[in-house]
Amino acid sequence: MPLAKRIIPCLDVLNGRVVKGVKFVNLKDAGDPAELGGFYSDEGADEIVFLDITASVEKRKILSEVVRKVAMNIDIPFTVGGSIKSVGDAEEILLRGADKVSINTAAVENPGLITELSDVFGRNCVVVAIDAKRTLQSNGAKVKFEVYIYGGRIPTGLDATEWAKMAEDLGAGEILLTSIDYDGTNKGYDLELTEAVAKAVNIPVIASGGAGNPGHFLRLFKSTKADAALAASIFHYRKYSIKEVKEHLYKNDIPVRF
Repeated sequence: MPLAKRIIPCLDVLNGRVVKGVKFVNLKDAGDPAELGGFYSDEGADEIVFLDITASVEKRKILSEVVRKVAMNIDIPFTVGGSIKSVGDAEEILLRGADKVSINTAAVENPGLITELSDVFGRNCVVVAIDAKRTLQSNGAKVKFEVYIYGGRIPTGLDATEWAKMAEDLGAGEILLTSIDYDGTNKGYDLELTEAVAKAVNIPVIASGGAGNPGHFLRLFKSTKADAALAASIFHYRKYSIKEVKEHLYKNDIPVRF
């Protein structure tokens, strides 16, 4: 029997509040992280992802007290990311109640960190987040998906698919893949990017960016090898509930947990 597909709300946190924008800009307040986390846990979310979205840019530690409050309010797996640069940083977050840590900028700048974390905490605890954007290559004829760091602000020259494969080899247990082009647009997931990365690795891929209705989740799982779908605004602003999304998937033969 195939594994159930996971539906994962994302808490993008700025100054202790959940926010949501479009293509990583024009951020608007969406609520209290602990309250939203508890609501989604009760509503049937499979996991919660918490991202302190300016920690890397501001070169500060993650809001660990906010992480603790969210962890106390939920009883489902909890992934936390934001300026985790060392084993010590990761340990602090795990002790605050996270089940997994997500690294993005720090992984690109210090790929060995992936292996360090995997060796200490186990592969299942290590999520490598990849923010990718279509970039016109120099010959003008081919588009690649370029990895961006520091909250989508700085291009790296890395190809998203190649970086995902390298992250897996270094010890990542999961890839959290966000399409900057589709983020917050409510136009559906970036199926081309997601399938390229999901086909390239043998670890779970969480697709992120673009969900606007239950049909977008269905299209993602029908068209790609993604293991999970992450979404924010569709849930934060009560456009659809997690239950509605799961019921739509179930009716269309996608295995989900109720």
